[in-house]
Amino acid sequence: MDMTILGFLAAPFVASLVIAGIHAYLGLHVVQRGVIFVDLSLAQIAAFGATVAVLLPFTGGDPHSNWVYWISLVFTLIGAVLFSTVRSRRARIPQEAIIGITYAVASAATIVATSKATSESEHLKDMLVGNILAVTWEDVGRTALLYAAIGAFHYLYRRRFLLISLDPQKAEAEGISIKLWDFLFYASFGFVVTRSVSIAGVLLVFCYLVVPSVASILYAEKIGTRLAIGWTVGTVVSALGVYLSLVLDLPTGATIVCTFGVVLALMALVRVMVPRRALA
Repeated sequence: MDMTILGFLAAPFVASLVIAGIHAYLGLHVVQRGVIFVDLSLAQIAAFGATVAVLLPFTGGDPHSNWVYWISLVFTLIGAVLFSTVRSRRARIPQEAIIGITYAVASAATIVATSKATSESEHLKDMLVGNILAVTWEDVGRTALLYAAIGAFHYLYRRRFLLISLDPQKAEAEGISIKLWDFLFYASFGFVVTRSVSIAGVLLVFCYLVVPSVASILYAEKIGTRLAIGWTVGTVVSALGVYLSLVLDLPTGATIVCTFGVVLALMALVRVMVPRRALA
């Protein structure tokens, strides 16, 4: 393979690994909490915020400006506040229903906002769909620093986050404020999603969150083992997806998403066909 092509793909590949690293961890929380579509919903809110920002006169219509990122982040944090306040064992409306409704409204609002765009329509399309091949090493560095800070925060308070995700009744009995730590979880999650969406788009970000986590749950019970499997799946799929998109001349983001689906299906098939004792 030509070294020029390898050099061109290096930054997108490393960016996909960085995204996979933090999303595989957050995905374990999301799947365990049973709020599978929270990432998709927050990602769509971020996209809606970015769309609105691009249409504002003072942003200059540049979807990659700092103004667009910060306005998108504000929208995402508003979503984080909403999701952290609607969780309750006694709530009449399930939290997942609120998340689904929010996703639908944010999607429709994005379409409405996009319809008012003129010359920015192509930029908006790239921003919403994502174009991971356009990522630069500067983008990779900034993203890695942000995710490292979020990762350190979660590691420092890992017991509280894990306890709320795995056993919220016990966390409440220990006097831990569920709403406060839910907000901190969704707020940190919002920082990650806002950045990821600007690089990879809504659909790919959702796959990086959910697929490695679901795959790991098929094969492991312990959190550490699940993380190892999730990171491995994210790495292998990223490399395979980028390679296939190059060889077959396909859109990179969509190819990675399809690769995630195929790999998960194969892992599920192996899990069904091979006895648990043999896998252990």
